[in-house]
Amino acid sequence: MKLYTDAELAQILDKDIFHLIGDTADELNLDCYVVGGYVRDLFLERPSNDIDVVVVGSGIQVANALRKKMGRKANISVFKNFGTAQVKYKGLEVEFVGARRESYSHDSRKPIVEDGTLEDDQNRRDFTVNAMAIQLNRAHFGELVDPFGGIEDLEDGIIRTPLDPDITFSDDPLRMLRCVRFATQLHFFIEDETFEALGRNAHRLKIISGERISEELNKTIKAPQPSRGFVDLQRSGLLQLILPELAGLDIVETRNGRAHKNNFYHTLEVLDNVAQKSDNLWLRWAALLHDVGKTRSKRWDPALGWTFHNHNYLGAKMVPDIFRRLKEPMDAKMKYVQKLVDLHMRPIAIADEEVTDSAVRRLLNDAGDDIDDLMTLCEADITSKNQVRKRQFLDNFRMVREKLADLKERDYKRLLQPCIDGNEIMQMFNLKPCREVGALKQCLKDAVLDNKVENEREPLMQLLMQKARQMGLA
Repeated sequence: MKLYTDAELAQILDKDIFHLIGDTADELNLDCYVVGGYVRDLFLERPSNDIDVVVVGSGIQVANALRKKMGRKANISVFKNFGTAQVKYKGLEVEFVGARRESYSHDSRKPIVEDGTLEDDQNRRDFTVNAMAIQLNRAHFGELVDPFGGIEDLEDGIIRTPLDPDITFSDDPLRMLRCVRFATQLHFFIEDETFEALGRNAHRLKIISGERISEELNKTIKAPQPSRGFVDLQRSGLLQLILPELAGLDIVETRNGRAHKNNFYHTLEVLDNVAQKSDNLWLRWAALLHDVGKTRSKRWDPALGWTFHNHNYLGAKMVPDIFRRLKEPMDAKMKYVQKLVDLHMRPIAIADEEVTDSAVRRLLNDAGDDIDDLMTLCEADITSKNQVRKRQFLDNFRMVREKLADLKERDYKRLLQPCIDGNEIMQMFNLKPCREVGALKQCLKDAVLDNKVENEREPLMQLLMQKARQMGLA
């Protein structure tokens, strides 16, 4: 971060848009300030095109007057119900709001709003680093108003609330998730008193809609190192209320001196590994959920120790319920996550043995266009501390990728589906859709995938008739 004097801030804000806003407010005898994220990001030297302006008076009045000054170059949207207006100008979005005081009822995060002072407006802000304001009026242009030491908290890398955190979080419980999200995005730590208040107020999340929870969760997942956020969510007790399936992985059981690894922290390591390779939100979701089935599949075997057989299959079955509860999309994005969770053990099983063409063909057939993402997830899943074992797996994965590339180059996907389909089978043997039709289709498919016969009509027809006779259909 970089510290600035008021004079330096005035230089930084020496742009047409800020002078226009300030002059317009002066003409109306109103004080106005740029606030929130834009100010925070100035000191953090992060680019931002979203500008929030607080007016001690009517923000809509200033926005309308500004629009007249700008002419056709600007577009304005007014939201009277919220007392806000948005002006778009040369790629910038400026949000105007009147300074306000807020009060809350216990069963809602929607505040009762009254006109207020700048102090009132800063008091209602979520965190000190978001409560700083810079004046835009000509007489005091560039002056920083920082009543809660936001600058010091930026320097120290700390997230804390301006006022009592219990009141801040109880009033609007969504701020608890925002607290974790900001700490994760900015790579900051949550101040102790603020963190303890997260746990005390966790139960208040019940008044927050799934959509708002999902929005904050997705922003945390998209952070450069998302594991930081999930550690905070788990330590504070929030994760148990949001994603109990993931929170339940944070356990290590020992029996007869044999323990299994902590699958929660393993999951976070996988998530961070994926985050280093891809910005794909849904691939990161697949990493987050790839082992959720382990709580339901865990068994003790006297010979083998702890086992998690079929955890991928059980985890895939859990994905739709998780997405539905969190109001995540139930379309192709959910199906994609479900597929990767289901298939994530397949490349590992292949890589642990001899990498055969047949096994790779089957994998390509099942993964389809998502094969590269699946391989990224599986490579991220190798978190063994045994470097020799880890290197062996990664070398074998490289061989799998090479075989995949070779098969793709030969357009093998086009050849994977037998040229005799289910409709033809039903016509040949006078069958309706039934188990027998499925068995005959699978027989042909297996033969093609295992390269036992060419994907051509004559040899497949011979195989089909042979199988049909065995089943008593011909």
